Amino acid sequence: MKEALSRVWRAIIEFELIEANDRILIGLSGGKDSLLLAYILSVLRRHSPQPFTIGAFTIDTRFGEEFPRPALQDFCDRLAIPFDSTTVDIPRAIAASSSQDACATCAFFRRGALNRVAREHGYNKVALAHHHDDAVETFLMSLFYSGRLKTFLPKTPQERSGVTIIRPLVYFREAEIIDLVDRLGLQPLKNPCPYNGNTKRQEAKELLRSFEAKDPEYYRRISAAMRGGDSAELWPAEPSRYDLKGKYLKFRGYPSK
Repeated sequence: MKEALSRVWRAIIEFELIEANDRILIGLSGGKDSLLLAYILSVLRRHSPQPFTIGAFTIDTRFGEEFPRPALQDFCDRLAIPFDSTTVDIPRAIAASSSQDACATCAFFRRGALNRVAREHGYNKVALAHHHDDAVETFLMSLFYSGRLKTFLPKTPQERSGVTIIRPLVYFREAEIIDLVDRLGLQPLKNPCPYNGNTKRQEAKELLRSFEAKDPEYYRRISAAMRGGDSAELWPAEPSRYDLKGKYLKFRGYPSK
């Protein structure tokens, strides 16, 4: 765990994820990523020079499976992490939504519920278990499906809720998390989502795998492109019709107003 913990410390220090006396609510789904996040934060709080407290919260999405609260409660009890949960009827929300993207609708309602709980219980930060592959996949999805160069940030202050989202696992590849979870003997729960494996994210994941199969350096290059800096050479934003008209008049030699 020493190397793994040092990688989390790097993310915490580089992106200033944790400050003194933070109260951090962990979004615990029961999957491999969130189990590892809870485990690591439970270790770090005992050794951190900046004292912080943690709790864990799970959203029961009502996707047909029996909600495994006892297993989640037992996991948190063993780590001495306060735990609670609530139910959000995600299938009903998806059915009522005008969006064609079920994943986006699900994420919107789960994130809203988690932020509300954090605010009501005095947590100033919410820790999510997104890893490096998630960031690169999101970068590709934004490019291919939205025409934008964008991904999530390791630290995201949210003005409306007053809660800051942090992602301490951003320097882990998914394969590394799978290996760590196995070596620690953690028991991930089955993903109850009926859309699992049939999403735009899965398409991006498979595309990345095909790139890496041809050349492992593809992944490194794509992830490097997520970083800002002077090396970026992009076209300027598309002008409005008003701005374009002004440029046209200037080109024709008319004086600017």
